[in-house]
Amino acid sequence: MQSVESRSDRRCLLLAASPAEVFAAIRDPGRVARWWGPVGFSNTIHCFEFVAGGRWRLTMHGPDGRDYPNESRFLEIEADRRVVIEHVSGHHFVLTLELVPEGDGTWVEWQQSFDTREHYESLAAFVATANQQNLERLAVEVLHVPAAASCRS
Repeated sequence: MQSVESRSDRRCLLLAASPAEVFAAIRDPGRVARWWGPVGFSNTIHCFEFVAGGRWRLTMHGPDGRDYPNESRFLEIEADRRVVIEHVSGHHFVLTLELVPEGDGTWVEWQQSFDTREHYESLAAFVATANQQNLERLAVEVLHVPAAASCRS
């Protein structure tokens, strides 16, 4: 069996905000629509059932003018601590967001795990850039300024 690390992209960002402030930007579909996805993308959220087992359907509108329908479900939600999302349309993956308090801030730990190392490796360059941009857009939504630092030791 392949280790999770060998088939995952992991990013983290320290935000000068409480876990509750970060979680608020994750649970509110209006706010998610503003920050979700890589730079240049906008979103139309059709369904956002923010409970364990709930559905999330959205269309991502790319800077190329194309629409990208997506469907996911929320596997786990722990207020102010953790959200786990399974992407069920197109590329299958599980995205885990963990909020770890540190001092006056919060580490946002983002891990996107694919079913196989081969699947991950076929998308790794795109996923790395997209996930970093996604975290930076979340930081702007939460703080209305760029993020403070990336990854902790």
